[in-house]
Amino acid sequence: MTIDEQISLLRKGTVDCIPEDELRRKLERSAKTGKPLRVKAGFDPTAPDIHLGHTVLIRKMRHFQQLGHTVIFLIGDFTGMIGDPSGRSVTRPALTREQIDENAETYKQQIFKLLDREHTEIRFNNEWFSEFGADEFIRLAGKATVAQILEREDFKKRFQSQTPISIHELMYALAQGYDSVALEADVELGGTDQKFNLLMARQIQQAYGVKEPQLIMTTPLLEGLDGVQKMSKSLGNYIGITESPRDMFGKVMSISDDLMWRYYELLTDLAPAEITALKESSESGDRHPRDLKADLARRIVTDFHSQAEADEASNEFDRTFRERQAPSDVPSIEKPSGAIKLVKLLAGEGIAPSVSEAQRLIAQGGVRVNGERVNDVKLELGATSGEALIQVGSRKFLRVVFK
Repeated sequence: MTIDEQISLLRKGTVDCIPEDELRRKLERSAKTGKPLRVKAGFDPTAPDIHLGHTVLIRKMRHFQQLGHTVIFLIGDFTGMIGDPSGRSVTRPALTREQIDENAETYKQQIFKLLDREHTEIRFNNEWFSEFGADEFIRLAGKATVAQILEREDFKKRFQSQTPISIHELMYALAQGYDSVALEADVELGGTDQKFNLLMARQIQQAYGVKEPQLIMTTPLLEGLDGVQKMSKSLGNYIGITESPRDMFGKVMSISDDLMWRYYELLTDLAPAEITALKESSESGDRHPRDLKADLARRIVTDFHSQAEADEASNEFDRTFRERQAPSDVPSIEKPSGAIKLVKLLAGEGIAPSVSEAQRLIAQGGVRVNGERVNDVKLELGATSGEALIQVGSRKFLRVVFK
């Protein structure tokens, strides 16, 4: 690829590139010298599962990797014990060593669904911080001022509202910055919420005598399935990369048509011109948005499973939702014949979390029995022997055999 083509690929789906003109200089020098860039991205092991929101950054690492550069997946096992204060309104609880080790191991198993195992450095920042003495931490603390640290928006809000800020939190950005010194990073990637930390790392590198500090590039925070809030497991609007092909496919198909284009940009390797062409085909009526969304779902499932599993998930989705048939592997249970309220059955079998939630689902038209939508919250089943196929929402099915 030409340098312009490389820049186009690397800038796709990014927000900041600071300094803007440095990316070209670094790529040109790398091409001339044959020395790959060292591209760092740090992850604190605060949760064991990676979802598609995390992969926006990991995919950008893959783009650098595809261009022949060295990517460093840094697991912040030391900084994880501090807790990243970015976007936090209160002090983040510290993780135990056991939690960090467990989550880090899970990360290592998941990231190679996108990254090339043979050309990825996995590092832990405890490698160098475990050897730091008290004097070295004092010297590191002297590389920035309190005023600079308090400039970050989350600290400023907490300070103004008199919400406690622990001293160790002030050290987080400095420690992350030193990671770039230890790893000799040429480029650091991070979400837009990490911009303060990334800029601080440039300052720390300069303070330690690095003549050309790292370029920083930020990626946007991906909206979840609701299209409003960022993808988050705690909000329930996420797609986990270890979910089954069928669940992953179905969740992608549930997003809005507008959000689909955001996912095409951030969750695929298609060039911007290719995405524009797809969008134009939708606007002209040449291709239905539903078919384009199915293509997107197949691409995403293929990335984390396989082409064959993506095709199978697509066929199953068509069979279930377009042809109004039940999945081929609907769980089945037996019940003695005798009238039982549908809401109690849904709650008792875990299809709904509670009777009141089952009532709400029925009232909102989210429940079907034998293909027919029901709206009677007092409906009873099983007065006589027979079968009932229950569907809740778009993906939950249960076959009940009354004997």
